[in-house]
Amino acid sequence: MTCLEVSAWIFPPLGYNPVMDYLGRQRRLRQLLEDNKLDAILVTHLPNVRYLCGFTGSAAALILGKRTLFFTDGRYTEQAREQVKGARIGITRGAALTGATEALTALKSSRVGVEADHVTMGTHINFRKTLPKAIRLRPTHGLVEQLRLVKDADELRLIREAVIAGAAPLKSALKAIRPGATELEVAAEIEYAARRQGAEGMSFETIVAAGPRSALPHGTASNQRIHAKGFVVLDFGVILRGYCSDMTRTVFVGDATKADRLLYGAVLEAQMAAITAVGPGVEVGQVDAAARSVLRKAKLDRYFTHSTGHGVGLEIHEAPRVARAQRQQLQPGMVITIEPGAYVPGRGGVRIEDMVAVTERGCEVLTPARKELLEL
Repeated sequence: MTCLEVSAWIFPPLGYNPVMDYLGRQRRLRQLLEDNKLDAILVTHLPNVRYLCGFTGSAAALILGKRTLFFTDGRYTEQAREQVKGARIGITRGAALTGATEALTALKSSRVGVEADHVTMGTHINFRKTLPKAIRLRPTHGLVEQLRLVKDADELRLIREAVIAGAAPLKSALKAIRPGATELEVAAEIEYAARRQGAEGMSFETIVAAGPRSALPHGTASNQRIHAKGFVVLDFGVILRGYCSDMTRTVFVGDATKADRLLYGAVLEAQMAAITAVGPGVEVGQVDAAARSVLRKAKLDRYFTHSTGHGVGLEIHEAPRVARAQRQQLQPGMVITIEPGAYVPGRGGVRIEDMVAVTERGCEVLTPARKELLEL
């Protein structure tokens, strides 16, 4: 198995306009419903609604059974007509979920799945009060997410675009990093550059953690000023046409000591070992183990306090979880992060992260930014 670096690929120009196979996705979900002995499913998690019919608004519900019915409120009438594919559109006077509940009553489907991981207790109680007893609600877990695990060719193209756009702000960040500048100032430069690159938004709260704060794995940008010497962890991503990117680079302000270089080198070696382990049929736990093995030899494993990676797509954190003892097997089309780190309290930390697509023969490293230690 081999992993190709991003430079080996020719990417489509920004602005690629795919035609998503919404009907194919709905057909595959119907097969899952049949396998789970369900007549229909009520989809309320907005990324799942978008995946199934293309709607990008903030209020929607979708019923998929023999037919596909989409509901939203009057704010989104024109948007729904423009975006929704493969579904009959219903515009409700009240909440979209109210319209969907009424439609379920009319459909008389007896076994209806609900997305248990995304439905509140209050909504469930309301279902019980409103729906006829003949309709039996069944909790489902990750049915649509199961389909989303493997990205199709159009999704992969959009993810590549997002990764390229998401890497571009690194140049602005490096210019902004200097002793005395605050972490928030660096984060602002990153986010401004991302918007100029065409990003719809950031895929998560930008992390800029300098000096001792670089030992915080999720050290979101603060008013702390950057010291004259020390690591700076930069972790950020963008949303481009709905798809997320995620990357981390760690730089050093001033002249790194031998110990600093050894710490950085160990994390980089761990990251490369994990990337090399990626391939079809490989359990995600094996990828995690490859990174931990390197850090264990460097006696840094106790400072690696999170999982090696996660899936990325319409959401910044998706399945699979690349973590210790996880048995999910990688498949071509899955997109994951590889991001080991080592965080030494009181001293600082290092994390290096790329996005990787699983291929038939190994993997493709999507993130274009270089990874050697930069001293600023």
